[in-house]
Amino acid sequence: MTEHNLQDLSQKLDELIRHCSQLHEDNQSLLKREQQWLNERAHLIEKNELVRKRVESMIQHLKSLKEGVN
Repeated sequence: MTEHNLQDLSQKLDELIRHCSQLHEDNQSLLKREQQWLNERAHLIEKNELVRKRVESMIQHLKSLKEGVN
C-alpha cells in the first residue's frame, strides 16, 4: 500500500470510530429515555388503578345509600 492509501484508510477508520462513538452515545440516550417512559408508564398504571378502586368504592357507597333509601 502506498502512503496515500494508508492515509485514506486511516481517515476512514477515524471517521468510523467517531461514527461508532456517536451511535453509542445516541443508543445510551435512547435507552435512558426508554427507561424514563417505562417508569412514567408504571406510575400512570398505578395511578389509574388507584382511581379505579376509588371510583368502584364510590359506586358501592352510592348503591348502599340507594338501597338504604328504598
